[in-house]
Amino acid sequence: MRPLLILVALLLCPTWIAGCGTVGSDFNIERAQSIENGKTTKEDIAQMFGEPFKTGIQNGHPIWIYEQNKYRAMGDDISKSLIVEFDDKGVVRSHQVTSNEPAL
Repeated sequence: MRPLLILVALLLCPTWIAGCGTVGSDFNIERAQSIENGKTTKEDIAQMFGEPFKTGIQNGHPIWIYEQNKYRAMGDDISKSLIVEFDDKGVVRSHQVTSNEPAL
């Protein structure tokens, strides 16, 4: 019985070591280059990126947040986010892109 327990523990060990988790939804961060403050609309953003992961208020204006974080037990974590702030007419007021992925 004991050898069986040792075998099971050894087989499960790589699963624990290689385990990872993801928070948020994947999105194409390169599309953010086409966002134009004062011109791009909420409808444009929804078409480019889909539904936001989170929404909120920043500086009294609505914001949409697109975010993905991949956590790894081994190797580097990956994180990227896009925050889009809209004016009262639904036009992009400002936007911010962050990522720890290497630039292409």
